[in-house]
Parts: sequence; structure tokens; C-alpha cells
Amino acid sequence: MSQVQIETLPKNSLKLTITVSVEEMKIHIESAVAHLAETVEVPGFRAGKATYEALKNKLGEMAVYEEAVEQAVRVTFTEAITANNIEPVGSPAIDVIKMAPNNEFIYTAIVALMPAVELLADYKTLKIEKQKTEVEDKDIDVALRDLQRMQTKEVRAVTDSTVTKENKVVIDMNIKKDNVPLEGGQATNHHVFMAESYYIPGFTDQLVGTKEGDKKTFKLEFPKEHYQKHLAGQEVEFEINVKEIFNLQSPELDDAFAAALGQKDLASLKNIIKENIAHEKTEEEAVRQERALLELLAKESRFQDIPDLLVNEEINKMVEELKHGVEEQGGNFDDYLKSIKKTLPDIKLDFTPQALNRLKVALVIKEVAKKENIKPTQAEIDDELGHLAEHYGENKEALERLHSPAYRDYLENALQNRKVVEFLKGLMIG
Repeated sequence: MSQVQIETLPKNSLKLTITVSVEEMKIHIESAVAHLAETVEVPGFRAGKATYEALKNKLGEMAVYEEAVEQAVRVTFTEAITANNIEPVGSPAIDVIKMAPNNEFIYTAIVALMPAVELLADYKTLKIEKQKTEVEDKDIDVALRDLQRMQTKEVRAVTDSTVTKENKVVIDMNIKKDNVPLEGGQATNHHVFMAESYYIPGFTDQLVGTKEGDKKTFKLEFPKEHYQKHLAGQEVEFEINVKEIFNLQSPELDDAFAAALGQKDLASLKNIIKENIAHEKTEEEAVRQERALLELLAKESRFQDIPDLLVNEEINKMVEELKHGVEEQGGNFDDYLKSIKKTLPDIKLDFTPQALNRLKVALVIKEVAKKENIKPTQAEIDDELGHLAEHYGENKEALERLHSPAYRDYLENALQNRKVVEFLKGLMIG
């Protein structure tokens, strides 16, 4: 058995210093050799039969030893927390102190402990007010204009046509500040819809009256509230080359337009749009209510110190979620960071308050579940697994993963959270 020293750290963390003897390391080295022999081809040896000396000569002694160390950490860390009744949350932070062949192996493991809810807010008296989800005429008008825009035809303007507010213009653009090109301020074949209002004030006005082939230079001031803080309120110079002008032929919003979209008439199309918007608003309000009640419960509760290790792990999860979202939309994460003028450390710093709040929300959900004895039945878990299995068909690998004990535990926790949220909605939504 390895030697374990335990030191209590601030913010519900422990530091374990684990010493693995030379004798115990020999066992892990033998196991590492057996594993490497199966995966590494060594001339003169059949698969799985290579000796320690043969592997050492081919890979180097430290490579074999590092394989043994990885196994030693897995085994001895588990033994240490089990023997000392430690229940860590998240992944440990491992730091190697001493690692050399024919020596004892020493490493530290910093673990986070689950912080307790010192005072759970009285969720039976806290209230979240409902917000109206009425569909207004302007909501329907915006949706109709969006549909009209999708059906709009673009026709190349005749020679010598001048740009009006009804055109689409294709331009090359170069933006400078103090005669220095701005990063990301260059665009080729950039499409400008003259009737849209989301451009920098005055930008489309400068294009009115130009013709294909015209080049123009002008200065504009970025709005003071612009999201790019280094440009907000600053004057910049635009160099524009007008390449193409298009007339936009939009269909009339009438019964024929509705028929082209498969509806009886314009009134029927408006009714369907109204129903869809009403459904979207109802779903958005449900999400808002859930977020608001959980954030209120977390805000009014009191917690033990939350370990930095746990916060950092949550931040990394959020970064991965953001990265996945960007890539799902066909973007590149590094390009995305450049576009918002942020570095990865900037993003992590921005995420810190939200990560803390997410952890607090998870803690209060768990505490409410414990207090109210809320948990899913085994039948409910089986039913949910059955529904999920239907989506995987004959995919054996996916089905095996779905029916693993680890996934069942995950699903049980997810269903418990869902039940707690529904319970809280019944109490807190006014």
C-alpha cells in the first residue's frame, strides 16, 4: 500500500501526497511492459512477448517508465481516496514530484470536495412573475418581411445605373484608422442591402448615387455603444470600390404570395405565422422562467467556499460548449476569437461569474432533491432509456454505451434535476 499524506487546503480542497515504493512500482512496470508488448512491434519478438530490455532499447527507459507511472497514478489515487473516505468531485490536479527508474515515485493530487449549501433559500415563498407572451401585429409583419426577402429576386442593374436605397450593392472595402488598415476591416465582394438599418450610421448614405466601377473614400464615426470597444466613438476611413448593383424585385404580400408558399390565402399564412410565433414565445418564456427561478434560488442561498478546481473545470466545459456551437455553425473557433477581439484567457475570465452561478444552481437542485426526497423511479429511468434506444436502431456500440452503468447514473441525475425543476416551477411561478 502506498504512503499517503493529506493536507487541508482553502476552499474545500485537499492535497494528497502519495509515495509509491520501488517494490510497488515494479508491479506497475511489469503491467506496462505487458501492455506495450501488445501494442508495439519489436523485431524478433511475437506480439505480446517483447521483454522489458527489448522495449527499453526500442522506446527508451523513460517511455516504459511513464507508461507504468500512468497506471500507478490511476491505481494508487483510487486506493488513497477509498481508504481515507474521500469523495472528490471533478477531476484531480496531478503534479509529479519525483519520477525516476529504480526510485520511489512521488506525486501530489489536489482534489475538490463537494461544497455544502449552508443555507437553502425558502423556495416556498420566493416567486417569479410570469411575462406576457402575446403575439403583436408587428411580430407578424417582421416574419412576413423575412419571408418576402427570401422570395426576392436579384436582377443585375443596367449599365450606368446609380445606387438607391432599394438596391443590393456588391463592394470591395478597406477600413483604416489613422491610415492603418484595421484587422478584419478588409472585405472582397461584400454584399450591402441598402434598405437594411444595421450598418454604421451614414454608411449606406455614402453609397447612394454611386455607379459600378466607382471608387470612393469617406470617413464615419463608429457609434459610442459599438461592441468593438476600441472603435466605439472613433472616426475611421472607408475605401470603397463599387463592383455590382442589383435591383431587388420583391413579391407583393398578397394571396398569390401565400399560395406560392402552400397556403390558401394571406389571412391563412398570417394565422400560421401567429401560431408559430406564439409557440416560440411560450417556449422562450418557459426557459426564462426556469433560468430566473434557479438563479433567484442560488442568489438567496448561502454556500461553503467553492473550490477553484471545480470552477476551472466548469469554465473549461463552457469553453468546449462555445467551441462546439461555433463549429456546428461551420465556423472556426480561432477565427471566432479574432472576430470578437478576445483571447482564450479573456473568454475564461468572462465565464468565471457564470461558471460560479452554474455550480451554485447545481448545488441547490441537489439540496432540494435531498430535502424533498425527489428522485426518479427505476421504471422512469428504464422508460427514458427505451426512448433513447429507439434513436440508435442497430448501432451496437451506441446501445452498449447507452446501457452502461455510467450512463444510467448520468440519466438518473438528469431526470432528478428535471423533476426538481418541475417541482420548483409549481411553487415559484406566480
